Amino acid sequence: MRINFVLIVLLLTSCGFSTSKAQRKLVLKAAGTTISAAQRMPSYLDRLSGKNIALVANQSSLIGNTHLVDTLISSNINIIKIFTPEHGFRGDQDAGALIDDSRDQKTGLPIISLYGNHKMPTKEDLENIDLVLFDLQDVGTRFYTYISTLSYVMEACAREKIPLVVLDRPNPNGFYVDGPVLENGFTSFVGLHKVPVVYGLTIGEYALMVNGEKWLADGLKCELEVIKMGNYERFSIDELAVKPSPNLPNYQAIFLYPSLCFFEGTAISIGRGTAFPFQVFGHPDLSDFPFSFTPEKTTGASKPKLEGELCFGKDLRLFADDFNEQQAYRLNIEWIIEAYQNFPEKAKFFNNYFDKLAGNSTLRKQIEAGLSAEQIRASWAAELDTYKKIRIKYLLYPDFK
Repeated sequence: MRINFVLIVLLLTSCGFSTSKAQRKLVLKAAGTTISAAQRMPSYLDRLSGKNIALVANQSSLIGNTHLVDTLISSNINIIKIFTPEHGFRGDQDAGALIDDSRDQKTGLPIISLYGNHKMPTKEDLENIDLVLFDLQDVGTRFYTYISTLSYVMEACAREKIPLVVLDRPNPNGFYVDGPVLENGFTSFVGLHKVPVVYGLTIGEYALMVNGEKWLADGLKCELEVIKMGNYERFSIDELAVKPSPNLPNYQAIFLYPSLCFFEGTAISIGRGTAFPFQVFGHPDLSDFPFSFTPEKTTGASKPKLEGELCFGKDLRLFADDFNEQQAYRLNIEWIIEAYQNFPEKAKFFNNYFDKLAGNSTLRKQIEAGLSAEQIRASWAAELDTYKKIRIKYLLYPDFK
């Protein structure tokens, strides 16, 4: 079921926020209601004029229906090259797929992939560049790799003393903070900094935090400017006009993504290779579950997990349309606990990727030991409180408290 508008009264208790009687309404906002920073061209165009610009962008970098690259070129801005993150410039590549450098067919501009073995722009990449402009649509989770790309771009700019301008975009999961904070020893491209899984910041605010907390290598600090959005309300869910990546096709998938991505570190499918990725979970051995699906090869999922196998599990699309006050402000780890408890070969449930996604080995061990969701959640509380005190220093927009 697709919805265009959701208005639900929610209490702010389930993530450890205020327990006062004040209530807020969580609103699903139609695409385009929030004015992205890219649209606010008078706020940054003069900053780019007369300079050689490198642009970090992908298919989400739009102004209306026009790509930012085309808009800037038509405004006589000298774009020299394009950097692109995981999934490529057109956003149609599989998660984890290696992407070759290329040229944009329309403009002829060189496209440099910031993925695989080349995650950070090199000194040569930034030669003759006066300013880097960053415009990617994030979804507000630590393991979504665009914020890692942002951090590496910041580090490269800091080393070469090149200013970075971040064009802010809404965080569709920006209305809560939850999950384990990354532990030392678990740093990877799906988790660079000591933040929880759901960190409650826009990508511009995240850049300010990385800079302000001196999380870049060698204590570097980037010359950073964040262009703010208009009409952004943190206590809302912005429906996105363009898929941020191939397997997040709609609001439901984006809302469920923070909870379901943990399944990527298990034997369980989350629907890659179906019409509803990140909206279901299942496996052939979960035969007691009522819902079924069969992953097949699709664009953005050329080799889906359990391809061609009938999987049994749960359809969570209605959950995403009708979440209640106890579920809206937290990761739902009940699903992965339930799947583990019903999986016949426990030793084959988790794979080596799970601890990277969790940012620790504790979560896996807690699930294996049979801890309840509430016991696991309680173990996050102290680190979350510490993070929230850091987070609040970098807010550019009113908070959701």
